Amino acid sequence: MTWPAGKQKKSNAVDVGWVIDPAREASFIWDAPRRLTRPEGRTAHAKGLSNCPAVTDHESRLFEIACPIDIKLRFFRDANGNPSMAAVDGDQSTIRPQQFSQMVMASHPSEWRHPQRPLIQVMTPLQFIADEPVWLTQYPAFYNRPLPPIPGIMVGGRFPIHIWPRELVFAFEWHDINADLVIRRGDPWFYVGFETDDPSRHVRLVEAEMTEGLKAYTNGMRGVTNYVSRTFSLFGTAKTRRPKTLLSPKRR
Repeated sequence: MTWPAGKQKKSNAVDVGWVIDPAREASFIWDAPRRLTRPEGRTAHAKGLSNCPAVTDHESRLFEIACPIDIKLRFFRDANGNPSMAAVDGDQSTIRPQQFSQMVMASHPSEWRHPQRPLIQVMTPLQFIADEPVWLTQYPAFYNRPLPPIPGIMVGGRFPIHIWPRELVFAFEWHDINADLVIRRGDPWFYVGFETDDPSRHVRLVEAEMTEGLKAYTNGMRGVTNYVSRTFSLFGTAKTRRPKTLLSPKRR
């Protein structure tokens, strides 16, 4: 097949970069994203679930993010009825309170979707970037069944990483406030999946450099939720200020 002059055939895979901001403290606690693998679900039977093309294609497009810390939280209300939370382990916690408070934020009740379901957010230094149209979707780790079960749901999200490569956030809506939230370091925390302009194309993850250009560009979107609502309205501005290339594979 010949291609029109000036046009090139697209690769079968789309490069998506992942970067953990090295300027953030203790960046070594964060593992690299890993492609979802389910070795326990294999079967030799031709009609087995693991040989279903729809299932295998879906699972092959998911990447798993492991929890970097031990999260063991208990919800309570103080003497004035104000919502609060405390570490279950107290002095035995593996993470110091000051560092924990920098990572975990409790949203004000006015921002909850339901008056009896507290919302907390865990900040991460993890970003995904692309130089062609790619949308990222963040999912709960639905193949993982933790014990004890988490007492609520992870709130997912979807955004274009070629325009808006922001740092990911783990948002949790606490449904059963009488149960502790327990997620252990190394547990599957959440998944990410990617959509490209051609649904048949797969994604190839590469570790990327936090270049000065990428840092300057992402600084422009950091904290915008403190100033405006509906941040997707800023995509037009972001496009006009985007460098030609954001993804620079890391060389070791």
